[in-house]
Amino acid sequence: MNRQLYLRQILFIIVLGLLLASSAQGQTAQTAPSPATPAANPSDVDSVEHIVGALYDTISGPAGPRNWDRFRSLFYTEARLIPSRRDQAGKVSASSLTAEQYMERAKPYFDKEGFYEAPVANRIESWDHIAHVWSTYESRHARGEKPFARGINSIQLLYDGSRWWVVTVYWEGEDPGHLLPEKYLNK
Repeated sequence: MNRQLYLRQILFIIVLGLLLASSAQGQTAQTAPSPATPAANPSDVDSVEHIVGALYDTISGPAGPRNWDRFRSLFYTEARLIPSRRDQAGKVSASSLTAEQYMERAKPYFDKEGFYEAPVANRIESWDHIAHVWSTYESRHARGEKPFARGINSIQLLYDGSRWWVVTVYWEGEDPGHLLPEKYLNK
């Protein structure tokens, strides 16, 4: 009986070890973009400045469809877009969206409204294969109009040796109780 109990314990430990190992493998980093990712225009992804410009360009335009394949081509597998907000009571929250979820959410608005978002000032920090862009933006319904919104986009990028990828865009819009500091409005 002791030998049988001992063998069961050994078998349990082996099975548990295999389960933990397979779980850890499922959590390893993605090493390549999804095969479904459209090919990017090389000039959109050859520099930090160009990929940030392409990101703004893909969501901007008159009412109507956007070039969603171009938008998709900028994002690394499982990249996130994270809008944050402050509710009436002052509670801050954020939601995490994939590029596909962002497109589904934005499409009805873009179909009906002109939307032009552009950087006012970008602060870029980079080292090796990572870059961070602190981008102050203004949003307009038409070019040349007074902005209806401003805020900060915190953009994280990855360089895979051949091109730049958007990994995260995390943003907060300005509100009357939380105005953008002057230091973020200057180039």
